[in-house]
Amino acid sequence: MTSLYALIRPLLFRLDAEHAHDLTAKALRVTSRAPLLPRLVYALYAWEDPLLAVDWSGLHFANPVGVAAGFDKRADLVDGLALLGFGHIEVGTVTPRPQPGNPRPRLFRLPEDAALINRLGFNSPGMVAVARALRARRSRDVIVGVNIGKNRDTPLERAVEDYVATFVALAPLADYVAVNISSPNTPGLRRLHERAALEMLLHELMRLNHALPQPRPIALKVSPDETPDQLEAVVRAGCEAGIAAFIATNTTLARDGLHSQLAIETGGLSGRPLTQRARQVIGTIYRLTHGTPPVIGVGGIATAEDAYQHIRAGARLIQIYTGMVYAGPAIARDIKQGLARRLRRDGFTSLEEAVGVMVAA
Repeated sequence: MTSLYALIRPLLFRLDAEHAHDLTAKALRVTSRAPLLPRLVYALYAWEDPLLAVDWSGLHFANPVGVAAGFDKRADLVDGLALLGFGHIEVGTVTPRPQPGNPRPRLFRLPEDAALINRLGFNSPGMVAVARALRARRSRDVIVGVNIGKNRDTPLERAVEDYVATFVALAPLADYVAVNISSPNTPGLRRLHERAALEMLLHELMRLNHALPQPRPIALKVSPDETPDQLEAVVRAGCEAGIAAFIATNTTLARDGLHSQLAIETGGLSGRPLTQRARQVIGTIYRLTHGTPPVIGVGGIATAEDAYQHIRAGARLIQIYTGMVYAGPAIARDIKQGLARRLRRDGFTSLEEAVGVMVAA
C-alpha cells in the first residue's frame, strides 16, 4: 500500500530543502500540541519490542533508533518526534550565543544519491532559548541528548569557553551531552580533533561533569574524514578522558561516486554515500575499544538492514536524519520491526548480543 508520505514527498521536494524542513517542523509542533492527535500518531508509529531495549551509562532506551543532531536545532520538536517512536532525540548543535548560520540556500537534496549536502553552519537560537524549550517539553519517556558546539566568531583558542558555557547551561536539562568537534561547516572546528586541543577540551568538560549532582554521560562526535592514525588518536584521547560513547560519524567532505549535479555544492554530505564509510569508522572504533565505551552509529541509515549492519559492526545505538527525509515519519517503526525480525532470525535474544559480532568474527 502506498504510504501517505509517498504521496506528499513529491510536493515537499518541489520546495527548497530548508523550507520543506521548516514546514515539517511546524507540522510536528502542531501535532504534538493538538487535542487527541498525539494519541493517534503514537498508535500509528510507536511500535516497540522488548528485544530492542538498550541500556547505556545508566540510561534505558526503549529502542536503539534515535534522531541525529541537526534535525531539531531548537529543542522544540522533542514531543513531536517522540510520537514517531524514536528511542532518543539529540537536539542541536547548540551554541552559547544565538547565531544565524550560513546564508541560504544551505541545504540541498541529492535524490539521485539519496543524500543531502548541508552547510548550515551551526544555526542556533543559543543556549538560553534551548534551555527554555527543554524545560517546556512534555514527553519525559524519550531520552534527550544535547549536542554542543562553539560560535563561529569564537577564536579556536577560546573554543573551550564556548563548550563549557553551553555544557553548564544545558547538561542538567539533558540525559546526555554530545560534543561536536567534527562539523565541516564551522571554520577550523575539526582542528579540535588534534590530540592536545581535544585533551584540553575533554578534561575541562569532565571536570565540570563530575561536579554536577548527577553527572551526565558525555559522547564525542567524530569525523569520517580522519586518517586511521588521526582516528586512533581521537579514540585514545576520548578513552583516557573517560567519555561515555563515541558518535560515528558526522557528515563528510568526500564526494566520491555521486551522480547529482548538486554534488558541487560545498558542505557536509550525508545519506546513502556515507553508509559504508560510517560503518568502517564504527568498526574501527569498536576494534580499538572492544565496545567500551560504546559507539552510537550515524550515517547512511535508511532501512532496517542498514541499521542491523551498523549494529553488527559495533554500534549499540543508531541515529537517523537524512533517511527520514527520504523515507518519511514511519522510518523508526519500519527499522524497529525489521531489526526485531533479523535479530530473531539470527538467534539473538537481545539487540546487545548482536553488537560488534561482525568485528569479533
